[in-house]
Amino acid sequence: MLETKAARAVAGGFLFLVVLAIAGCATPLQSERLSPAAFPEPVELTAVAFFPQDEYQCGPAALATVLGWAGIDIAPAALAPEVYLPARQGSLQLEMLAAARRHGTVPYVLRPVLDDLLAEVKAGHPVVVLQNLAFSWYPKWHYAVVVGFDLARDEMVLRSGLERRHVVPLATFERTWRRGDYWAVVVMPPDRLPHTAQETPYLQAVVGFERLQRWEDAARAYRAAAARWPESLGAQLGIGNSRYALKDIAGAERAYRAAAAAHPESGIAFNNLAQALADQGRWREAEDAVTRALTLGGPHLNTFETTAAEIRGKKNTTADKRE
Repeated sequence: MLETKAARAVAGGFLFLVVLAIAGCATPLQSERLSPAAFPEPVELTAVAFFPQDEYQCGPAALATVLGWAGIDIAPAALAPEVYLPARQGSLQLEMLAAARRHGTVPYVLRPVLDDLLAEVKAGHPVVVLQNLAFSWYPKWHYAVVVGFDLARDEMVLRSGLERRHVVPLATFERTWRRGDYWAVVVMPPDRLPHTAQETPYLQAVVGFERLQRWEDAARAYRAAAARWPESLGAQLGIGNSRYALKDIAGAERAYRAAAAAHPESGIAFNNLAQALADQGRWREAEDAVTRALTLGGPHLNTFETTAAEIRGKKNTTADKRE
């Protein structure tokens, strides 16, 4: 009797899981609402390299594929120590993004929208996707690279596993991608933006260069952002901060002046401008700029007060030396 109850409990639990899995898939696929007229022509990025993956090494293989497209020649074996976690027999998304930055590219996570993925491929950008090739309750995680599609034929083309040209039905692809929460990323050279990039998420992606002190890469990426969004305060400040870190004080000053002119309400822009002017010994201009920052106030007021005190101290020290 006990064995029977146990068997029933397991069976009931299994059926419950199956019901949940079916219910989870009841949401309509994005591809069902997609109009072929939106992408009428087939696209295939035939020049994108292919690296057959070793067992559990789909992460390094996929990353090497898109890094190669971005101009970084590196083999999956060289990436494995950076992204492959033996205990998990796979690679986590955070490790993939961090490794892409370490190699001088901007990893931009796309919105979980099929149209954005297709738009990036159409723009010539291969896209890394995370798939679950099994079930939501028994996952088999896999990274692949989308390199093409043909909506008229209902097909997606991937670099995947041991296949250079893995062709799957669009709905099948989406189901496996949906189980990975529609996670997708493009890996871009710093001077090129994703086709679907949005200002704030892109700038957040570039900040990773600052943490790694890759200031030249950061400056290039911020310049690209400023070209697309000329009024972007974040891009203008980013250019200034990168030039300042590279000890190009005059270049930093120009960027901060542009930021202050476009955003006269930004205390940060005036504070940073004051710092760049003080480093050049232009005390009166520096004091005027930091006074403007203090007047604007805001959540960074303590920083502005510190900058003002430092400028006064440096000015007085310089005057004493002259005497």
